[in-house]
Amino acid sequence: MSKLSIGFSPCPNDTFIFDAMVHQKVDTEGLEFDVFMDDVEALNEMAFAKKLDITKLSYHAFAYCVDTYQLLNAGSALGNGVGPLLIAKRPLTEDDLAQATIAIPGQYTTANLLLSLAYPEAHSKIPMLFSDVEDAVIAGAVDAGLIIHENRFTYEDKGLLKIKDLGEFWEDFSGHPIPLGGIVIRRELETALQQKVDRVLRRSLEYAFANTDDVLPFVKDFAQEMNQEVMLKHIGLYVNEFTLDLGKKGRDAVEFMLNYGQENGSLPKSDLKIFV
Repeated sequence: MSKLSIGFSPCPNDTFIFDAMVHQKVDTEGLEFDVFMDDVEALNEMAFAKKLDITKLSYHAFAYCVDTYQLLNAGSALGNGVGPLLIAKRPLTEDDLAQATIAIPGQYTTANLLLSLAYPEAHSKIPMLFSDVEDAVIAGAVDAGLIIHENRFTYEDKGLLKIKDLGEFWEDFSGHPIPLGGIVIRRELETALQQKVDRVLRRSLEYAFANTDDVLPFVKDFAQEMNQEVMLKHIGLYVNEFTLDLGKKGRDAVEFMLNYGQENGSLPKSDLKIFV
C-alpha cells in the first residue's frame, strides 16, 4: 500500500499523539504515513482543498468539508476548561468589543466560531498565526486577541487581561464539553482502512501515555521556545479521555455544536454521516 498523507500541527498535543504511529513505534498494521505539519488554519485550508488523506482540523472547519471527510473516534481535542480566551490590555465591555479590532487565530478555527456566537456584533477581525496574537495585543496593533494553545498559560505574565473564557461560555450555554479539533479521514477510503487508521491512532496515543519520556524529544523538537513545564501543561489540557475515544459524551458534544451552527445559520447544512 502507498503511504497515506497525514497532517497535524507542531503543537505539543499533536506531536504527542502522532509520534508513535508516524515513527513506527507501534503496530501500524502495515500503514505508512507521509507527514505534513503546519498551523491548524493551514491544515483547515488543506482539508478544503482535499489535499490530505488524514488530517487534524478545527471542528468549525469540519462543517465545511463533511462531504470529503469523516471524523475518527480517536485524536480529538475536546473537554472542559480548554476553550479559547479573549484577552486585552484593558477591560472591554460588549459595546467596546462591537467596535474593537480583534486578532483571531484563523477564520475557520473553532475559536472564531465561538467568538461569533458570544459576540455576534464583533465584526472587525484580523486573522493571524495563533502565536502572533499576544504580541499584536501588546503592541497595540489590535484592541483584543483570541488566544489558543499554550498562550493561555503566558498571557497574564505579559500583563494582559482575560475578557472572556469562551470555553466557559460554551459549556454554560450548551451543557457539553467543548469540541475544538478532531482527526478526519477521507470518505472515499474503504471503511476497513478508516477503522484501521482509527485503531493505529489510538494505539499511538496509548503508547505516548505509557512512554511519555520516549515521545517528548519529538514534541520538544517542534515546541519552539516553550519550556517543559508549559509544554506538559499544554498536553495535559488538550489530551484526555476524549482523545482516546470520543465516546457517546464526546459524539453528543460534536453533534450539538454542528447542529446548533446549522440551525442558526453560522454553519452550512449537511445530512451526511459525520463519524467513521
